[in-house]
Amino acid sequence: MKKELLIKYLNNKCTETELSEVLRWVNTDALNEEGKSWILEDWNSMQETGNFEDDEKFAAIFEKIQEKIDSSRQNNNLKTSKTITLSFVSNWITRAAAILLIPVLTFLLYTLSENKNISDQYAKLVVDSLEVIAPIGSRTVIQLSDGSVVYLNYGSRIKYPQFFSGDTRKVVLTGEGFFKVAHNPEKPFIVKAGNLNIMAVGTTFNVLAYSDDDVIETTLVNGKVILEQINLNEKTKTIGTMTPGQHVKYNSQSGDISRSEGKVEQYISWTEGKLIFEDTPILQVTERLSRMFNVDFQVKDEIKDYTYTVTLENESLSQILDLITIATPVVYKMLPRKKLPDGTFSRQKITMDKRKQN
Repeated sequence: MKKELLIKYLNNKCTETELSEVLRWVNTDALNEEGKSWILEDWNSMQETGNFEDDEKFAAIFEKIQEKIDSSRQNNNLKTSKTITLSFVSNWITRAAAILLIPVLTFLLYTLSENKNISDQYAKLVVDSLEVIAPIGSRTVIQLSDGSVVYLNYGSRIKYPQFFSGDTRKVVLTGEGFFKVAHNPEKPFIVKAGNLNIMAVGTTFNVLAYSDDDVIETTLVNGKVILEQINLNEKTKTIGTMTPGQHVKYNSQSGDISRSEGKVEQYISWTEGKLIFEDTPILQVTERLSRMFNVDFQVKDEIKDYTYTVTLENESLSQILDLITIATPVVYKMLPRKKLPDGTFSRQKITMDKRKQN
């Protein structure tokens, strides 16, 4: 059916044949794609003109429907054939109001309240719709919808949309992640870690941002990233850029930034199941082991100045601790776990102290 025919009916200009066609359309095709497109076309036309002519048109239609319904009720004593005709038309008009006008008004209220187009609203439904967590003791690899690949280290999590929309590709990271970003200069890739944004286009980089640590670390393998500080009012301020081979530490509490060059491998080797330490203080070593094996360390003051240079690959915790005791005069003790009131057990605690000389 043509739209002009429906308009002709609303103006009381239909022939009997045309009226039959309108009734057939209401019963079978009113909600098909063509009918919906007419509704959307009228609504867009009203938005472009910026006036309320369409509102008046809708009001007139409602008045017309009501008049026909009242008329049919007042003439119930007419002859049977006419009563049947009026009743049928009245029922059709009521149905037409529900089919044609209620969706229009619903669409109008929806659009006015949101003040955005339909595609933007759909995009918002999928933002932050997925979250992946890498369990303790395992690493996880994720491929995003844009082709970017993310490696998650032990106990880390990432939130990301099923499909990226808008002008950026934004994810939220807690823990450690290694990113291989698909190149798209029109849509920067943003990793939000605490109050820091790491923004890239097509870049490979590592981010270390556990929630229990004030320091966020970023290591750039190739490409370029921009670092943005997120203020309390959610506004961002650029605080630096990075070039390949740089490692940056950002203190989220003080805002202090420190940089170092080279030795990138030690920060990304975990993606291959390796731990590389180069003159690394024992406290940093135990911190890494704590997250990797879900244990707590208590390191005595006497050994806090010890450092280690070693590459570990797929060793167990006990094997690593034994290597530490061989390299330095250290002893360790694994304490039994304690049962908690809720029936679970505490994390295992390991004490490390200086070996006593005989």
